[in-house]
Amino acid sequence: MKAVAYMKAGPIGQDDSLVDIELPVPEVNGRDLLVKVKAISVNPVDTKIRAAVSPKAGEYKIIGWDAVGEVVAVGEQVELFKVGDRVWYAGDLNRSGCNAEYQLVDERIVGHAPKSISDAEAAALPLTTITAWELLFDRLGFSHSTQSTQQDNLRLLIVGASGGVGSILTQLAKNLTNATVIGTASRPETKAWVQECGADYVIDHRKALSDELNNIGINDVNYAISLTHTEQHFDELVKSLAPQGKLALIDDPSSHLDIMKLKKKSISLHWEFMFTRSMFNTEDMIEQHLLLNKVAELIDAGKLKTTLKSTQGNINAQNLKQAHINIESNKTIGKIVLQGF
Repeated sequence: MKAVAYMKAGPIGQDDSLVDIELPVPEVNGRDLLVKVKAISVNPVDTKIRAAVSPKAGEYKIIGWDAVGEVVAVGEQVELFKVGDRVWYAGDLNRSGCNAEYQLVDERIVGHAPKSISDAEAAALPLTTITAWELLFDRLGFSHSTQSTQQDNLRLLIVGASGGVGSILTQLAKNLTNATVIGTASRPETKAWVQECGADYVIDHRKALSDELNNIGINDVNYAISLTHTEQHFDELVKSLAPQGKLALIDDPSSHLDIMKLKKKSISLHWEFMFTRSMFNTEDMIEQHLLLNKVAELIDAGKLKTTLKSTQGNINAQNLKQAHINIESNKTIGKIVLQGF
């Protein structure tokens, strides 16, 4: 099978940062599905792993954690899928990724792909959707229904709302909760995209968040989700959160956060890492299967839309290198997708 891989971690600019290779098709057993990959998208985690994590000497490492494809074989313990099913998933950080023609993936972290959108449109969503869903409902404790009185008069701030996670997080928050959704963006095109995703307000994260909130008549927020550059916004996030508020983040701050600043307001801190369930084989791994199926239903019902914003051509080393360069620029809007070998 064709695949894109590397043998030594390093910057994307080095000649062998990503190379085209040929490998045997993996054999399936247990609860694994063998998926023929049709489309993939690229995430910041891809660039971080490629830059920092080398495989064992003499081996290739295949990365990539967002895919849509067709089930071509199933393990003897598989119960949720059959050959021919069209599926979508993010996969497992500890296993070989989706930058290959065929991939093994545990059925418990796989969903049935939406019927109403293309492979490319669907490939943009799994990793960011799982992250956003777990942020809202597992980490911050929102209920799934807009009818819940628990959701009345709640205000949610999303820092970095135009990126991959922010794009679907804004949609989920707007469609599945009663919270007022405030997204941050700094450029005209990113502000327009956040509005298109359904945010009630868009403010500029280059300015003081507390001042920006006051300018739209909001004194504080109950929930804040920081998706990028948390260390730069931390003091303003603490200032903008109401007493007993909740702060969640997904990034890796470049400097230590002084969490003692949270104590006076009894602010709770929540970290989201969507690979936790698969990495530790948790008892509730199947929750990712269930949420992917639920989101597929919402897409097919017209309540959510793809976050695909650009395509990078076929899946090969040259095109993936360009996608990594684009991701590392920190200026992408929505998601980048590649399709077919």
